[in-house]
Amino acid sequence: YANHPGFVGSFVEATADALAKLPEGAAIAYVTHSIPTAMNATSGPDGNGYLDWHLDVAAEITAEVERRTGQTRRTDLVYCSRSGPPQVPWLEPDINDHLETLAAEGVPGVAVVPIGFVSDHMEVIYDLDTEAAKTAAKLGLPMARAATPGTDDRFVRMLRDLVVER
Repeated sequence: YANHPGFVGSFVEATADALAKLPEGAAIAYVTHSIPTAMNATSGPDGNGYLDWHLDVAAEITAEVERRTGQTRRTDLVYCSRSGPPQVPWLEPDINDHLETLAAEGVPGVAVVPIGFVSDHMEVIYDLDTEAAKTAAKLGLPMARAATPGTDDRFVRMLRDLVVER
């Protein structure tokens, strides 16, 4: 259901809401759970399926937000929740490292959009609302987090419809 309007639509609204709280010219950081690069390389039918899926979803959300606002803005796919041995490479950049880069480049703010998650569970709350928010505050970088679909009517209807269909 990654490209279904019930999933994408809820993120479009949440992204627009987050951007409305930020200065003009704010960037969008799409966030998902990091995985080992070797795992990504073997995901999907042709490899890189994990990365490609997230890039596709981010592109759909971005296109609709830009259509609504008439503004083109910087967008990046970043990661959270890296774990495991430090010698095993994982997808990067980490959200906190990315926030440091944005601040150093003078970006006026960032909407953090957790497209890799469907609810505000403990990982989202800790990694984004606690750790990333702390990093952004330390850097003086305005940040607003978009809501996950959770119980959004569009998302719930989509899930119901897909269950009934199948």
